[in-house]
Amino acid sequence: MTEAPRLDRQVCFALYSASRAATAVYRPMLEDLGLTYPQYLVMLVLWESEPKGVKELGDELGLDSGTLSPLLKRLEALGFVERRRSGEDERRVAIHLTPAGRTLSSKASGIPQHLADAAGLSAEELEQLRTTLGRLTEALHRSN
Repeated sequence: MTEAPRLDRQVCFALYSASRAATAVYRPMLEDLGLTYPQYLVMLVLWESEPKGVKELGDELGLDSGTLSPLLKRLEALGFVERRRSGEDERRVAIHLTPAGRTLSSKASGIPQHLADAAGLSAEELEQLRTTLGRLTEALHRSN
């Protein structure tokens, strides 16, 4: 007789649990910034390079426009981003950081180190984990 799957042996549950735990560590710091975790992810992409088209931003984050649009509206209401229509193509909207959005970057700079400290892993271990998770994500996307 085949043994039933066990929760503690499921990779999907380990990923889910780790994600929830990491988000919980981020939450107090993000609340201080006035951001949710998904909003923080949008800001990370824009701090790296902006402006970004809405489609480009969605592709980078793996979010559809139905999820991304409300995030962007809320970030705009908070004064962190501006949505501007392209002069060349009215259908294209570019997301730009405002001065307040740029300033927020320096306030958020300690967040990655805080997570690393909370995890109790070395920089090398965290990088190895990130690399492995990236490979897993790519492989699962390909298999879909």
